[in-house]
Amino acid sequence: MAFWFLFILLLGLATYLMVQRSVAQITRTPVWLLWLVLMTPAFLLSGWTLMYGAKQPPPPGLILWSLFVCTLLYWMLFQWGRQVPTDTQTEAPAKADAQPAIEPIAEPIARPIELTEETQLRNCFPWSVYYIQNIEYRPQAVICRGQLRTKASNAYQQIKTNIEAQFGDRFVLIFQEGLNDKPFFVLVPNTQAAKERNTPRRDQERLTRPGLALLLLAATLVTTTLVGIENAGVSLPAIWEIGSLFKVLSNPDVLFKGLPYALGLMTILGIHELGHYLTAKFYNIRSTLPYFIPVPFFLGTFGAFIQMRSPIPNRKALFDVSIAGPIAGFVVTLPLLIWGLAHSDVVSLNEKTRLLNLEALNPKYSILLALLSKLALGSQLTAKSALDLHPVAVAGFLGLIVTALNLMPVGQLDGGHIVHAMFGQRVAIIIGQIARLLLLLLSLVREEFLVWAIILLFMPLVDEPTLNDVTDLDNGRDIWGLLAIALLIVIVLPLPQAIANFLQI
Repeated sequence: MAFWFLFILLLGLATYLMVQRSVAQITRTPVWLLWLVLMTPAFLLSGWTLMYGAKQPPPPGLILWSLFVCTLLYWMLFQWGRQVPTDTQTEAPAKADAQPAIEPIAEPIARPIELTEETQLRNCFPWSVYYIQNIEYRPQAVICRGQLRTKASNAYQQIKTNIEAQFGDRFVLIFQEGLNDKPFFVLVPNTQAAKERNTPRRDQERLTRPGLALLLLAATLVTTTLVGIENAGVSLPAIWEIGSLFKVLSNPDVLFKGLPYALGLMTILGIHELGHYLTAKFYNIRSTLPYFIPVPFFLGTFGAFIQMRSPIPNRKALFDVSIAGPIAGFVVTLPLLIWGLAHSDVVSLNEKTRLLNLEALNPKYSILLALLSKLALGSQLTAKSALDLHPVAVAGFLGLIVTALNLMPVGQLDGGHIVHAMFGQRVAIIIGQIARLLLLLLSLVREEFLVWAIILLFMPLVDEPTLNDVTDLDNGRDIWGLLAIALLIVIVLPLPQAIANFLQI
């Protein structure tokens, strides 16, 4: 019970930060009110659990109606407080077809280029490459609209070269899809170039913060080891009782009980982020080293992440950087999980069997987990069997969950980037909305997905565009993208009964 309410607390904090970052600048509605509306379903679920206990699930109607009403109320409050755009306001470069809602601007704002430079700008667009029809001057950007006369990749490269020849590194050139299926160019002032010219190389290298990355790595190794020890059944002193805790951890037998879980989980998370990091380096995209997030409870960590410090050049690079992490993490997860399953204990199914009960896990809750369990355990696994997972199998199972979560085709998750690269930004938004609703329906069958569905339901769907966001992917990458979606499906969906009967599990 205490763990559940701690999780709700962390969910509330994450939701508040998400609302503050995504909508606080475009609506006058107080952030705390929007947050309260978003958290109401979770509060209702917590109240029901507090009153009736975890063994009595809440009525599905309570959750569904609260989600429906709160979603509608959230939209109404957001629109009620939305700030009205004026003629003097600008379009954001990343969303040049949409009018942003910001405060009216009384004073005129200087254009990115002078009117006398317009001839130079027009000369950068050869009629045989991109026939320019009109130029729109905005405070944040210059938008060039016209007709594409050649391949998108060739047009972007040639016009980028022309812009650099005329204006140097003064602008960043963005090529986007328009709402009328006519691609357009956007010139955005390149503030990063000026900043780098004025920043010494030593300070630029310091931005990667290798010391911080190593410190977080060491701290996460400690916290995951502590969780691994507790999962092994060893009672530890409180984290603030440093003396007693150090005395227990100085015993090698106790320490080694937590390392299999800690090293397995950190290897999976680390390789996942290294896949992103090395692929970004291949495309000369500036990024930080992987940063782990240590916590002294729950799983011992909230995962790891890297930060991109420069724009992604095109959809090909976006796809490769995004898919590299899940593939690398899954390649490491697979052998660890199979080995861990082979060393796990087979127990009987009972009323405590749940998807996240690692001492009585029903492998049929996941197609892939069921297949791997049958491969590892053979005839030991029957239709009435559950698994008491070995610590390495726990790490591998969590690796599957991390892979599935990241492959969700929503917003700025890896899966959201992948469908954006495959189908374009507008189609990716539609796919993300459908994926969120499907997961919400799945949570009616498996309540363990409910919190996950709530998080995705309020995650922004819009993904940042690449510099050349028009050029399509090749067929090979499209196939890899479909395989990634298939991997998500076999991890998330339960094993069909027909296949279970065939495998005799």
